[in-house]
Amino acid sequence: MKRRLAALLLVLALPAHGALFDDEEARKRVEALRVEVNARMEKLEAASRGQIELANQIETLKAEVARLRGQIEVLTNEIESTQKRQKDFYVDLDTRLRKLEPQAGAEGMPAGAARPAADPAAETRDYEAALNLFKAGKHKSAQAAFLAFIKAYPASPFLPSAHYWAGSAHYQTGEYKKAMELFTKLATTWPEDAKAPDALLGQANCQQESGDAKGARKTRETLVAKYPDSAAAAVARQRLAPTPPPKKK
Repeated sequence: MKRRLAALLLVLALPAHGALFDDEEARKRVEALRVEVNARMEKLEAASRGQIELANQIETLKAEVARLRGQIEVLTNEIESTQKRQKDFYVDLDTRLRKLEPQAGAEGMPAGAARPAADPAAETRDYEAALNLFKAGKHKSAQAAFLAFIKAYPASPFLPSAHYWAGSAHYQTGEYKKAMELFTKLATTWPEDAKAPDALLGQANCQQESGDAKGARKTRETLVAKYPDSAAAAVARQRLAPTPPPKKK
């Protein structure tokens, strides 16, 4: 009798143990799912942060590409302008030479005598020789060569550029007054020349180096207003921009 009662009690207890077992398994599965969900959420958040950083990098690269394209366009325009001037020079050379009138009282020549026509090959050669001196860092020699060129070829299409490089050579040797005279002559005599904006920037630099900060600022403002799309104007804008205050530590 006792054995039967014990067996009956054992049978009655089995479902309760099964329920406890099932609840424990469910809790374990829920916890496992929670861990998995959290892990996936962390991965999604990390991926989202990575996408934002990538998008920022892409925007930065786009801005840099746009800036470089702008510089390329400026340089391309300068090259095209130089090529056009050279082409116009050779195409129009014969016409200009035929229109040259005898100059009375020319140095070393009697009144009424005609000035010899310039040799285009010699003109180009002398200009390039002076420019090569400047590129080689021989600024004193470049000064003399460009000033001699200006005197020898008063009708040359290279005259604006010769003034610019002569001024730059004087600037490099610290002769700011002479450099400013040449830059000013270029900007006022040939305002449509491609070197005119650079000449104004050079003039402002000379004023700055000479202690005339107010004059330098005025010249840069003139440059920006007159040649807003030039590379020189872009430099002038940067120098006109107010300097931000130092960050507090």
